[in-house]
Amino acid sequence: MNLNAAPSAGLALKPEHYAEALAAPADGLWFEVHAENYMVRGGPRLAWLEAISERHPLSLHGVGLSLAADVDLEHLARLAELTRRFEPWLVSEHLAWSAWRGAYYPDLLPFPRTSAALARIVDNVERVQDALGRAIAIENPSHYLALEGQEWDEIDFLAELARRTGCGLLLDVNNVFVSARNLGASAEATIDAFPGELVNEIHLAGHSVDGALLIDSHDAPIAPEVWALYERLIARIGARPTLIERDGNLPAFSVLAAEWARAQAVLRAPALKQAA
Repeated sequence: MNLNAAPSAGLALKPEHYAEALAAPADGLWFEVHAENYMVRGGPRLAWLEAISERHPLSLHGVGLSLAADVDLEHLARLAELTRRFEPWLVSEHLAWSAWRGAYYPDLLPFPRTSAALARIVDNVERVQDALGRAIAIENPSHYLALEGQEWDEIDFLAELARRTGCGLLLDVNNVFVSARNLGASAEATIDAFPGELVNEIHLAGHSVDGALLIDSHDAPIAPEVWALYERLIARIGARPTLIERDGNLPAFSVLAAEWARAQAVLRAPALKQAA
């Protein structure tokens, strides 16, 4: 399946759903996994992924490369090995950091968008792409507070990163909504300004509320406001491969399949409109 030629929706693959994922009809469905969960030499987890990869395309989504700080070369080597083994249609990573001078933190941490940070991330993305032998996609982050010292607008920063490295972008629509609410910005303006020609993949997810903050928790259904932003985006840029991302409070596979079907309908809408 060529997801660039015929974009379709995918699901985040979780161990609880391996059997149903394997049995799911193959037409149009792909799965994404967190790469770090499969950086092992053997065992049942890799065997399950091998079986699913024989029926469905795979995407690898990293959470530990720490592109805004230090890239662990051993970690990168293991990612490269996994990529060669499964030949996913896309490899993606977050615009964040989680490691510094040998210390590792269990989160995707923010940084000021300075020119120095951009130069560091460009070097890191190029190092990763050289090791993998392919371009990757970088995800826009969620924001919970305004950082001082910003020199770049976020969209300009991402576009410049793509220009210098040849990487693509992964547009997480829930991250846009969460960030806009938390910082008092317009989610619609961000969606309208995002460079559609650079978008390789889209993520849709749910969020939770913690007092005055929205949290990108991936443990709830996709909110109506996020669906509306997604429809607005697709109407402007056309169909792109779209992931239904769920990491906590996992529902039945059928519930996620219903969200998948809704995304599929949105992806088909531009073509149906043209045909009419």
